[in-house]
Amino acid sequence: MDAPYAIEMLNITKKFPGIIANDNITLQLKKGEIHALLGENGAGKSTLMSVLFGLYQPEEGIIKKDGKEVKINNPNDANALGIGMVHQHFKLVECFSVLDNIILGVESTKHGILQKEEARKKVLELSKKYGLMVDPDALIGSITVGMQQRTEILKMLYRDNEILIFDEPTAVLTPQEIEELMQIMKNLAKEGKSILFISHKLNEIMEVSDRVTVLRKGKYIGTVTTAETNKEELSKMMVGRDVNFHVEKKEQNLGDVVLKVDHLTCASKSHKGKTAINDVSFEVRRGEIVCIAGIDGNGQTELVRAITGLEHKGEGSIELCGEDITSATIRERSLKGMSHIPEDRHRHGLVLDYSLEYNEVLQRYFEPEFKKGIFLNRPAIREYSDKLIDQYDVRSGQGSITIARSMSGGNQQKAIIAREIDKNPELLVAVQPTRGLDVGAIEYIHKQLVAQRDAGKAVLLVSLELDEVLDVPDRILVLYEGEIVGELDPKKTNENELGLYMSGAKRQEA
Repeated sequence: MDAPYAIEMLNITKKFPGIIANDNITLQLKKGEIHALLGENGAGKSTLMSVLFGLYQPEEGIIKKDGKEVKINNPNDANALGIGMVHQHFKLVECFSVLDNIILGVESTKHGILQKEEARKKVLELSKKYGLMVDPDALIGSITVGMQQRTEILKMLYRDNEILIFDEPTAVLTPQEIEELMQIMKNLAKEGKSILFISHKLNEIMEVSDRVTVLRKGKYIGTVTTAETNKEELSKMMVGRDVNFHVEKKEQNLGDVVLKVDHLTCASKSHKGKTAINDVSFEVRRGEIVCIAGIDGNGQTELVRAITGLEHKGEGSIELCGEDITSATIRERSLKGMSHIPEDRHRHGLVLDYSLEYNEVLQRYFEPEFKKGIFLNRPAIREYSDKLIDQYDVRSGQGSITIARSMSGGNQQKAIIAREIDKNPELLVAVQPTRGLDVGAIEYIHKQLVAQRDAGKAVLLVSLELDEVLDVPDRILVLYEGEIVGELDPKKTNENELGLYMSGAKRQEA
């Protein structure tokens, strides 16, 4: 007789206002397997996993663990059953340290006093064992998104969970970190852990998973054995059509300099007294996409914040279309022709408790088109938002009146991209623009970036995705420890050479 499944989700249906997120879905996870869950943005993957983790209650269907039906009313029930989850949008307390976040809810106490030393020891052992190096005393609010991701993974490993849910775990990791994580997942499966792995990245799914279940628009499409399929078949199951994985570009038509960064130096946020950006100079011209590549934490965040005005920079100057904007406000930069797709969509891209329509006019609500005297012109805002939703295929339960927080991560991202590109900017600063997007959406976003370039605009792309770094831009600038160590032609370089520059093993003379 076959051993029972580690987890069975049978005929799960979950509804939200205006949408059936999961429509009669069945998913079966074997013991010791890595089972990938694949689907477009808004296909219902995160919702299904949130049902398993007790964050949502399904209207229909049952969950079985080791062949026995279980009721999971909340995440504490899930943890008690040995189910852990790394969320796509992190569940971390920003004013707490890394260590405090990891032990939160499972703290050891003696006579009512927290016993942190043992916890610290265990966290450091886990971080060493799995190559997830963190500073236990760093505040969550001051570390990079990649470090926050590591904290989430360590939080789950600390609890010794046996069913591990990874929701887009590699979305913010560097290529090297992704390779390490793939190995960690394989090792965990060998140890007998059962892993559910949500990802849009077909390469990762092909490399690490044993089986793949595909969802589309909330419905179950099928489950296949990874060794018996390929990327093309999976992408077709996922989006219902063939997808072009290569970015098509016309010959460049270079114009004037749009962005000029001159001898920029910025202090580090996370390490007082140190510089994150050290004497950086570069230009971006009309008709080109320039990509800043590098391992996360090498100054990309500080560089982007200085350029976009999110943070006051240190020394040096920044020009936009020949005008000095070094001390300009964010609104002034926006009005002068800068658009910004931010790294952290929740913190800097959206007001999560606003409706989608108000998020789409965040930087334009004061324009005559969206005003009636001193009041907002709501019909005009609704019409504009409806147009963007349709044009960029932003999927939401209630259209323009949907609250941003309730949307899937990928559709939140598409809403931001729609808003920023529709401003018709002179310079588009795109930081991780395809983070958490499915292959169909990535193909579309890449076409939008190339369309900006072909329309004579300047695009500054910041990406951690090697495929994107090598395929989309016209020039690559590699950032290592706050300095530009190489300028590369994507047509004449490869992953190995790029990796050497990114790790600091190779450097061009200035």
